[in-house]
Amino acid sequence: MSHSQSSWIEQIVLDFWQNAPSNSLHLKEPEKAWDTPHVAVARGDDPFFRRFKEMIGPFYWTPEEAFTMAHPDIAIQPQELRVISYVLPQTAQTRADEGKEQTLPAERWARSRFYGEQFNCELRLHLAEKLTKAGFPAVAPERLPDFAYQQSPDQGLASNWSERHTAFVAGLGTFGLSDGLITPWGKAARFGSVVARIDLPASERPYGDNHQAWCLWHARGQCGACARRCPADAITTVHGHDKERCRQYIREVTTPHATQAYGTGATPCGLCQVRIPCEDRIPAALRAARGEE
Repeated sequence: MSHSQSSWIEQIVLDFWQNAPSNSLHLKEPEKAWDTPHVAVARGDDPFFRRFKEMIGPFYWTPEEAFTMAHPDIAIQPQELRVISYVLPQTAQTRADEGKEQTLPAERWARSRFYGEQFNCELRLHLAEKLTKAGFPAVAPERLPDFAYQQSPDQGLASNWSERHTAFVAGLGTFGLSDGLITPWGKAARFGSVVARIDLPASERPYGDNHQAWCLWHARGQCGACARRCPADAITTVHGHDKERCRQYIREVTTPHATQAYGTGATPCGLCQVRIPCEDRIPAALRAARGEE
């Protein structure tokens, strides 16, 4: 598959981001929910997808399992599939507003999580539909009817398909102390993906297999800024991210606030993603160590 077809897929994502009315914070003045998206590609037979299934549990889908749910009539091998992953960075204004907060999500942040994720769901389906109509059968795993959360024996509550883990495999970023994914455009972002039968070149994974390479704490034992930003004390430099404590804060504090104040429903506080060295970039100290500054 030529580079032009990779560019074609990127253009599908960019055009939808640019023109879809749903890419909006629904404020009085028009304002996009997300900054410019970026796209990467992973092979369907990348060993990491099998590792995730082993790590999380049998309910976690591999790319071929997700694909077969949508296209049961197509016999498929993992090596025939590609997983197209994209990142939707938060806008500078949303990050600036969120950075001023200490305990609750800013209005723009709550709106990006609510309306912005509605757009993200539409983008997943739009990309899968465009590919399928062009002769490349595709599916957005997160949009499958059976997508749900279950208790993993080792990982706690987990879903059938993780957009962040998929983005890691595609080369878009590595995990931080808070479990957020640090990308070249920062940790303040959302992710989406589509699995398709198409022969695209896989994107480079610049960090190899090191899933924590771009986190200052994991790489150098320095920082911990996200832990200091967490109002629920759900992040520590000893134990990392306590998912249950985090969910409790969302359930009992941020969701009631966002619902009453902004009408946006369930909303994580998101404070650990801003006013930190990896808010909108790979931390400068790590980039310098790699000779990039």
